[in-house]
Amino acid sequence: MAQLAYLHEGVEPVRTEGDAVFALTLSLFGEDQRRISHLAEDARAAGLAVGKPRPLESLLEGSGGVLGDVVVADCPQIDAGKLAALIRLDERVARAGARLIVATSADALDDVFGCLERSRPQILIGAQRAEGLVAMGAALAQLPGRRLREDDGEERMLLLRLTEQVVRIAEKLDRLAPGADGGALRAPDRPFRPAEEDREFLRRPRPPLPDPRLIKQIVRDRRLRSKYFAEELFADPAWDILLDLTMARAEHRRVSVSSLCIAAGVPPTTALRWVAQMVESGLLERMQDQEDKRRAFIALSDRSADAMARYFAEIKSSRASPI
Repeated sequence: MAQLAYLHEGVEPVRTEGDAVFALTLSLFGEDQRRISHLAEDARAAGLAVGKPRPLESLLEGSGGVLGDVVVADCPQIDAGKLAALIRLDERVARAGARLIVATSADALDDVFGCLERSRPQILIGAQRAEGLVAMGAALAQLPGRRLREDDGEERMLLLRLTEQVVRIAEKLDRLAPGADGGALRAPDRPFRPAEEDREFLRRPRPPLPDPRLIKQIVRDRRLRSKYFAEELFADPAWDILLDLTMARAEHRRVSVSSLCIAAGVPPTTALRWVAQMVESGLLERMQDQEDKRRAFIALSDRSADAMARYFAEIKSSRASPI
């Protein structure tokens, strides 16, 4: 069975099978030459062998060619052909055990997200180079065969926050030295997933969810801080996401992923990274639209709804102020 290894520190990642050694490969799909060129350069800097870029629609023509270990699709705009191609790509990546990165725009996010149900992709908004590098590092760390220590939930959440810091630092460096090569920056070599905790619901009846008007007031109060302080000082996307989805559940409405990114109060790619980790950890659930299979929504899991209801009930009983 093929496994991944490193020949030595600083040398490109390789796949080994017996005595044979193979470089890990990257498949590129897209048509914007400038963006594709940057993605290819960054992939080579990460040690990947890059194949010839192909249009996304080529996936609909016969077999569409062999996929690499990592697949990157640049899809800033969406139409019927690209939607069909993304659905096909999602299925093929999932079957192959590859890792998928999709760069898109805020306008196309809901359609793109709805198409990608099986492959657990990383979705980038705006495709900033620093975020692409972080995504590439995460994809390499998640490939089958990598022997990574199973960190506990606290350590994984810390790694997720460190990833955000890597992106911020890289963006500042880009502004200070626009001509500098971003390829030297590398992401932490670990998957950014909070551990799933199997906790049974408490046997006593669950209290009702809080009044949505109370949550709206909490959100307004939290946003008010940015009037006087830098927004990054209080960034807490996980809690903002939980608050927004608690309010939506109490109001019996569905929440799109693009709406949730706005509620998170951080850049869209960062918000998507948090949503993905929270879905994987069981805090959130992806809900496919039964009337339109190309659409998907995000909701609290029953476990999270239980926890949020109990949190607000305890706050109310102790007469404390929610934060």
